Amino acid sequence: MSTQPMSTEPAEGKRIVRPYGDTTGDGMVQLSFTLPLTHDKRAEGAALQLANKMGMDPAMVVHAKAMGPDFTFFVVYGAVNHLVDPSTVNVVEREYPLLSAKEVNGALKRGLRRPLVVVGACIGTDAHTVGIDAILNIKGFAGEKGLEYYSEIKVVNMGAQVLVPELVERSRAEKADAVLVSQVVTQRDAHLHNTREMSAAFNEAYPAGLKPLLVVGGPRFDETMTARLGVDRIFGKGTTPGEVASYLVHALVPA
Repeated sequence: MSTQPMSTEPAEGKRIVRPYGDTTGDGMVQLSFTLPLTHDKRAEGAALQLANKMGMDPAMVVHAKAMGPDFTFFVVYGAVNHLVDPSTVNVVEREYPLLSAKEVNGALKRGLRRPLVVVGACIGTDAHTVGIDAILNIKGFAGEKGLEYYSEIKVVNMGAQVLVPELVERSRAEKADAVLVSQVVTQRDAHLHNTREMSAAFNEAYPAGLKPLLVVGGPRFDETMTARLGVDRIFGKGTTPGEVASYLVHALVPA
């Protein structure tokens, strides 16, 4: 079963898309959620009621599983009437070329004439280091070596559950050019609160225009929120070390 969007062409030529499930333009979507209800027929009826209120009509429960005695996980399938205009979608386009490791090292050697210093960490109570390790550790991610592999980049990986004052102090001690922070824990918007706290702390600790580049990443970040969070760049899920290294060259090496 596919939910890839297929396009339709209205008379005026404007490209509009709607979800695709069984036939082109049928509007079928699949949605999963959990309700704080014991798994029974009434809970399944409540799931259908929620789906209807969200605009799915008709809808059907295709999967329901008890999650302990008081919760039920549902997957519902149904049709929606909503249309999407791709021309109005706001995304952050990559404005720099992807460079090879050799090109990154060469650009840093020519432009900075010293190793670029990167300090990375998971801040707050976040203990998930998979994301920051994928970017920093030499083993890397998606077939690409991490930043430790680059001869012209000095990496300081502080690990997990780092307090913001500790991150600021270490960044000052290392004379960091860039600070990379990974946030996976998102309950109650913890990733947003932690990022704003970090940004405020660096603004307070550094003179205007002299603070390091602040880069955050994680699966639940909105890449368009840089200004609202007070950072220079946000990377979403699937980001590779090469993308980050190329951005650092773009942002920190004089043209």
